[in-house]
Amino acid sequence: MKSSQMLKMLLQSALLACAALGATAASAQSFPAKPITLVVPFAPGGGHDATARILSIRLSEKLGQQVLVVNKPGANAMIGAQFVAQSAPDGYTLLIGSPAETVVAPYVYKSMQYAPHTDLAPVTLAATTPIALVAHPSLGVSNLQELVALARRKPGTLSYGTPGSGSVHHLAVEMLKMLTKVDILHVPYKGAAPATNDVLAGQIPLASVGMAPVTPHIAAGKLKALNAFDDKRLPWDPNLPMASELPGLRDVVAAQWMGIFARAGTPPAILDKLNAEFAAVVKTPAVSEQLLKVGVQAVGNSRKEFSDFLDREEKKYAGIVKMTGVSAD
Repeated sequence: MKSSQMLKMLLQSALLACAALGATAASAQSFPAKPITLVVPFAPGGGHDATARILSIRLSEKLGQQVLVVNKPGANAMIGAQFVAQSAPDGYTLLIGSPAETVVAPYVYKSMQYAPHTDLAPVTLAATTPIALVAHPSLGVSNLQELVALARRKPGTLSYGTPGSGSVHHLAVEMLKMLTKVDILHVPYKGAAPATNDVLAGQIPLASVGMAPVTPHIAAGKLKALNAFDDKRLPWDPNLPMASELPGLRDVVAAQWMGIFARAGTPPAILDKLNAEFAAVVKTPAVSEQLLKVGVQAVGNSRKEFSDFLDREEKKYAGIVKMTGVSAD
């Protein structure tokens, strides 16, 4: 091939690349040009649902396009995640995800219909919420020590609900059970709300759930918070003890979080715009205060910070799964 022909081909390739970059930039500038779907992989009424609905109102106002909240519960949040993982990579279908279906699932399921690392693109860590172990008042225990004592007196007779098998709520209690040598039956649900409702109705005595769906019930005296699974006391509820404060339980630390994900392959410029918009909204004082009232703390970090956070979370829960032997299959 002559050098002139080679140069012509290189110039054509460069022009095509520039045109593609220009089209992507133009697409990002006009984004969003239609409504955005924000998928909640849990049943209505839980912390993710509450957070999504708070954010959707503000984002709809800010973006000039409606942000629609759609609940797709089931399979420990994997149905909703799979829906987003198989959507078009254009930024119009997003997931408000949790640890369960993004960093824990690959270690507790032998087979999955999507790969979190390659099929989902991190946008931002929107918020976090502590996990609380709550009891129906009729159980007659007021703290974790009393629960452990009761479980030892009546092995295998107590049960606790969670948003699903392999969730961080499940792993936290299994770790607690292993270290305290108690036998409490796990009952998985399709979200925190149905688990909470069954404790309120007295169908099960305990639940390990995020603070968001139980905060009003604790305040009303309908549920008793025995402990949370954080590494430090909560600034808005300093009287609530942490499991990690007790002897031998220092490593029993887990928290639920709400992360925004898009389909992998979404143009970086659109991911950057989504990151900027979500982060700005969650950091506004009005939204932060609204979230805090339901036990959710706003974050809103960069794409890189969220990606690094996910790496740390994956390593942490891989170790917990190995230690507890939890399997969802």
